[in-house]
Amino acid sequence: MRTIYIFDTTLRDGEQSPGVNLSAREKVEIASQLEKLGVNVIEAGFAASSPGDLEAVREVAKSVKNASVASLARSVRGDIDKAWEALKVAESPYLHVFLATSPIHREYKLNMTKEQVLERAEEAVRYGKKFFPIVEFSAEDAGRTEIDFLCEVVDRAIRAGAQIINLPDTVGYLTPEEYAEMFAEIRRRVPGIERVRLSAHCHDDLGMAVANSLAAIQAGVEQVEGTINGIGERAGNAAIEEIAMAIKTRESFYQAQTTLNLKEIDRTSRLVSKLTGMFVPANKAVVGANAFAHESGIHQDGMLKNKSTYEIITPESIGLETRLVLGKHSGRHAFREKLEQLGYPQSDDQLNFLFARFKELADRKKEITDDDLIALVEEKLTDSADLFTLESLQISYGSHSLPTASLRIRHNPDGRLLEEAACGNGSVDAIFKTVDRIVGEKVELVDYRIQSVTQGKDALGEVYVQLEQNGLTVRGRGVSTDVLEASARAYVDAVNRLIRRKEVMQAAETEAKVSI
Repeated sequence: MRTIYIFDTTLRDGEQSPGVNLSAREKVEIASQLEKLGVNVIEAGFAASSPGDLEAVREVAKSVKNASVASLARSVRGDIDKAWEALKVAESPYLHVFLATSPIHREYKLNMTKEQVLERAEEAVRYGKKFFPIVEFSAEDAGRTEIDFLCEVVDRAIRAGAQIINLPDTVGYLTPEEYAEMFAEIRRRVPGIERVRLSAHCHDDLGMAVANSLAAIQAGVEQVEGTINGIGERAGNAAIEEIAMAIKTRESFYQAQTTLNLKEIDRTSRLVSKLTGMFVPANKAVVGANAFAHESGIHQDGMLKNKSTYEIITPESIGLETRLVLGKHSGRHAFREKLEQLGYPQSDDQLNFLFARFKELADRKKEITDDDLIALVEEKLTDSADLFTLESLQISYGSHSLPTASLRIRHNPDGRLLEEAACGNGSVDAIFKTVDRIVGEKVELVDYRIQSVTQGKDALGEVYVQLEQNGLTVRGRGVSTDVLEASARAYVDAVNRLIRRKEVMQAAETEAKVSI
């Protein structure tokens, strides 16, 4: 039975989703979970895109031991140099170099002839091989490239030393039959193709990314690329969890398997959703809230008699276990043990912070479920890089009075407590205006969303906000039993992220001026 390699690009292609901007710490956190999930390659980012991304790729490379860590690079020496600068500390550094090959890209984006594309691809792979033990070459927009020319490009890349050849359906244009036939043609016509690993990378513009990836596996592809929850540019990428469960559930059909620990799927999905601020739709396959829900009377009757009547996969198979409960009398040791049991071990400093938040929550809720604990862990922890931390919140509201918010926020660099108050056209608006006054930033609120983490009147509320300032877009999140407090936490979190991004951009501009 063949093993299908899983190339995860959540930290690169997934982060290119509008409004998503992961810090280096968050990338490391997700990478650690991807390592637990058992993916074979983690694409940590695009090192040449910014100093911040280079540093994030380097931090992931330092932390990951059981998977290859990749950086994307254009077919130019400068990009490859940056990728090596970031990845030379990795246990298994992996270069993912790409060049567009389709007629529309050659003419309008690259302004290059076929021969120039061939020469550039060969040169990039040869240069990359000087540094990297593993080089993957991607023919961007392969799905719309003339098959004869695509065969030439693949042939040149293989002769230059590429070990993995990726043929992406970059704009999600192909049908499963067309995508499979493209790989079949490459396998028939390119000399030495048996020496390399073929890889599929599909986008979901027409809703066929997973179907195309599975069709490629049927056509003999040994590697598939995708993201957790299917996030990514435009309509997103192929969802890794859907591909993995399809292979497992229909193992006899595909005659293939993966190295994934499927019980880590639910936890990985939750973490990516929390840190990116991108909700998983309730009807999403495998990891959606309704994936194992049965409301129809006929379905419920069948489930009671035999679960296999309406469930082809079980909740337990992806790591959904019975939720256990802690309470306000639980101690630090039990709390630590519980977090470790849930798969979230913490350092002493992080545990102290989380335990304090847990006790605050326990005073408000009679019972605290696993979902509550996971929400606390996955809420952003206090970060030494943050300028501001919410200390307290006071709201004045009446049906015939003007909503007023009074906030106390700590300025972390010098420990000062800053207090301000403001009125608004609602309590949330008053909170946000107060934060604006304290931090001195003028931002636009682009999106504001609330969802319940758990059930009941004392459920945790989770708030996501999206802010924009001069073209920069950031997301923030906050968790509390009080949605107003959660709103304040989310807004302060977003402001901190905005400030960090501006600092990174300013540092990059300064570096560029110095180099000039």
